[in-house]
Amino acid sequence: MSEANKAFHMAIAEAGKNPYFISYYEKLLGEGQRLLHLHFDYIVSAAARTNTRLGRDHDEIVNAIAAGKPDEAEQAAHEHTMLFQRRFLAYLQQT
Repeated sequence: MSEANKAFHMAIAEAGKNPYFISYYEKLLGEGQRLLHLHFDYIVSAAARTNTRLGRDHDEIVNAIAAGKPDEAEQAAHEHTMLFQRRFLAYLQQT
């Protein structure tokens, strides 16, 4: 899941054709992978408890990009980032 997540985000970064951003984002995603590995089991169990399908926020980003709606894609990406943050903070609070 971690590798698929990184590949998804890198595909978006590479579509922008900005080498600086691609390099920076790859480093950032590497850090995110480490954090994801720390609380992966927590994410999966939380999704099961709330009957939430993991990856639906990725679908929202893809759909907005495919529809040519960059503002919606940016908003979905922001919400995705905030969800990651909320999940990680909740994990830290329960440990």
